[in-house]
Amino acid sequence: MRTAHELTVENDGIADPLTLTRGVSRAEVIQEICVHLAPYQAGEKPITGETVIAKDLTIDSLAIMDMVMELEDRFDVSIPMSVIAEIHTVDQFAETIRDLRVQA
Repeated sequence: MRTAHELTVENDGIADPLTLTRGVSRAEVIQEICVHLAPYQAGEKPITGETVIAKDLTIDSLAIMDMVMELEDRFDVSIPMSVIAEIHTVDQFAETIRDLRVQA
């Protein structure tokens, strides 16, 4: 399920974009990350917060960057490359996204 993050409000024929700034729960972020990582799941081992993205999954660096860009768009954040290099687990990725949303 996706929610609208931007609405167009029309008043007297003038349309203005209205951005919704709703908090995102940790569970929502992890669920979205897991959806993107599911194709790279190795065997029957489930993807959890402790999953080490580059080690426990069959994902390459290009696919990781594609996923990062999609999640940046989804959660309306920009993750600096220096921060991406420090993210190893799903939990760390989710917390980074949540922290950046709070700062925005």
